[in-house]
Amino acid sequence: MKEQNKIPTSKVQRATRFVRTGAKIGGNYAKYYAKKALQQNVSRESLHEDNASDIYSELSELKGSALKVLQMMSMDKNLLPTAYTDRFAMAQYSAPPLSYPLVVKTFQKYFGKGPTELYDTFSRSAKNAASIGQVHQATLDGKKLAVKIQYPGVANSITSDLKIVKPFAIRLFNINERDLEHYLQEVEGKLVEETEYDLEVRRGMEISEQCGHIENIDFPTYYPELSSERIITMDWLDGEHMKEFIATNPSQEVRNQIGQALWDFYNHQVHYIKQVHADPHPGNFLFRQDGTMGVIDFGCVKEIPDDFYQQYFSLIRQDILLKPDQLDDIFHDLAFINSNDSEAEKKVFKAIFVEMIQLLGRPFHYDEFDFADDSYFTQIFALSERVSNTEEVRRSRTARGPRDALYINRTYFGLYNLLNALQAKIITRKPTWLEAKKLSA
Repeated sequence: MKEQNKIPTSKVQRATRFVRTGAKIGGNYAKYYAKKALQQNVSRESLHEDNASDIYSELSELKGSALKVLQMMSMDKNLLPTAYTDRFAMAQYSAPPLSYPLVVKTFQKYFGKGPTELYDTFSRSAKNAASIGQVHQATLDGKKLAVKIQYPGVANSITSDLKIVKPFAIRLFNINERDLEHYLQEVEGKLVEETEYDLEVRRGMEISEQCGHIENIDFPTYYPELSSERIITMDWLDGEHMKEFIATNPSQEVRNQIGQALWDFYNHQVHYIKQVHADPHPGNFLFRQDGTMGVIDFGCVKEIPDDFYQQYFSLIRQDILLKPDQLDDIFHDLAFINSNDSEAEKKVFKAIFVEMIQLLGRPFHYDEFDFADDSYFTQIFALSERVSNTEEVRRSRTARGPRDALYINRTYFGLYNLLNALQAKIITRKPTWLEAKKLSA
């Protein structure tokens, strides 16, 4: 894999790279329409592939929030054409890594020593590289370690990068500007937290301890004395990423066992400790043939306010949907509808959100759920497509829903996608207050 010797860190350098990316996209569109005008046999998919390749190759060298937004978009199979999701998924663990001299420079800054002075061995080349940092393998006192080093300048470029990403997302992916602005405010806060590696170490230790009882899932031990604001040292966990794991054709028993571990992990975090690993993309998990898995990244953690939890998750209860007055109160409190909406708008948005709740909450209403059922995901994608094309949604004067819901929705959508990729059938364990509301399969 080609290494980078430097990262553009100034606002001018990074803005110039975005402009260059925009120019390439414009050129791709010009070539596409020129071929169409000449009646050549050219597909829209070829345009998507050219754009996806150019966007990734340019922005992957910027690292940070630019690459993180691509990574997040790759998780949504309905937001983007396949060419984009396939290419952007590389940002999860296969981005171009930094060269070794830049790694040494980071160690010198935070420890006053190079990595070979701190560890018995240290790999010169990165084993994995993602949006915020890259991972090297090391050993110390007989232990195999993973050492994550943050890219230089990432923390300082978040705000300016997101301002530049915004018009790209609106134009290229047809996202409602108000919804995107609402979304990016929450994203910015979480990206800032992801650059605070000392916070990640603390959260990783806390959640690992509180979820240590869950079967078939394990966590690395963290080493605070070998960690800093921009470097994390933890145990090396063996395993394969999702794509490679699925290619081995694991048995249904193994798929179900790992899927159950994933469900139980998220169920416990959300409903019992009220903070959750909110970045469930395949690059953050390692899967094994014995039906166990490891969690290797706690950079993105969403703390769930109690008042939000009580209202938001009450919507899972089917009896709530049968109580219009109570449902209206919750929808107003959660900003799904607001007092400035016309009666026609209220009717449309209430219908949309009721349908969403019924569909996305479906797994909670059964003792078991088969995530291999692709028709379920087809319904989700079809609903999303229909909603995005609804006139009232497109011209909405305000963003809908609480900011706290953004990462919770993303978490569950990511979890569902992981379980679908595994083709897993699981027991849908749930909080005790919801047990009485479940349905029989």
